[in-house]
Amino acid sequence: MHRVPHRSRGTRCGALAAVTLLLGGCATKRPGDFTVEVPKAVTDARGRFSEVYCTVLREHGPALPDYRPCSEALSHVVDSPIGPGRRVELGESTAHLVAALVPGIGYGCVVEWMKPGPGARDHLRRFGYDVRMIDVDALSGTSKNAVMIRDAVMALPVEPGPPRLVLIGYSKGTPDLLDALVSHPEIRPRIAAVVSIAGAVGGSAVADEASESMADMMRFFPGAKCDKGDDEAVASLRPSVRKAWLAEHPLPADVRFYSVVTLPDEARISRILKPTYRQLEKVDARNDSQLIYTDQILPAGTLLGFVNADHWAVALPIARSHPWIGSLLVNHNDYPREALLEAILRFVEEDLGSRQEPRTTPPP
Repeated sequence: MHRVPHRSRGTRCGALAAVTLLLGGCATKRPGDFTVEVPKAVTDARGRFSEVYCTVLREHGPALPDYRPCSEALSHVVDSPIGPGRRVELGESTAHLVAALVPGIGYGCVVEWMKPGPGARDHLRRFGYDVRMIDVDALSGTSKNAVMIRDAVMALPVEPGPPRLVLIGYSKGTPDLLDALVSHPEIRPRIAAVVSIAGAVGGSAVADEASESMADMMRFFPGAKCDKGDDEAVASLRPSVRKAWLAEHPLPADVRFYSVVTLPDEARISRILKPTYRQLEKVDARNDSQLIYTDQILPAGTLLGFVNADHWAVALPIARSHPWIGSLLVNHNDYPREALLEAILRFVEEDLGSRQEPRTTPPP
């Protein structure tokens, strides 16, 4: 086995520690004690989504990495709604949705080092879905990245029939997406839905304690190909900035929005993320180490569920390619991401189908 020199390990750990400030109850709550508030303007679909996710986990999860039963994959929230009990279809997709993922801060700096692999894409293609990435600047603010998202969407070929593109934002990728939808409305007719996963909708108080120079440390990850961009990534994540933006920019009514919120038990927070978890705990223990749960819920649309994963575990498979870091620092990074993504697309496909307006015959 190749040994990593001591200095290299120290450099990597230092850079990784810096990322904890950026990627963006009580201290000892036991599983089952979480209580949550769902905004009145939000449709609560947790019951049906749990049926879909639990079925996917039961039928497909054991063959996928990082399997967990549904009781461990979903957060322990009291008074969770019960689903309608309808059958969950797990066959070939009829809509053939395409998930286009917009990553969080610094992703372009660490992706070569992390080596995420094609697991999610390969799994979803078995069922008629597809997955692609939308490249954005790792260290730029939302306005610049919104232009990049707009250009990526407009470059896709226009296909007959209803749109199939589901834009999925993770962490800072969510405000990047929201900015693109508001600032560039020409992309909306091409989009079937928008999903936020652990999205920094209302910003992160962790960003108030961080700086752009700390974000720049991610440029020194092994294999990093990112540059400083416009050097506004951290500023764009501050709660004052995000909340002011939301107040001035109502979300468009012609787009379907969905939220997946990370709300882990304290025991599911990785060691390296505990300091920022403790920092946010002073405000609200219901956080994922980077975001308080209320700041992850889109102010309109549909809430899919709360998942028992910290901010990194839900999207970044660090421990799969770097097991020594997984055992030492990112020790709760295992999460059934492929199954979660499948469940999201299956729910969205079902929901879009149930809401389709009947076609009208044009006048002669």
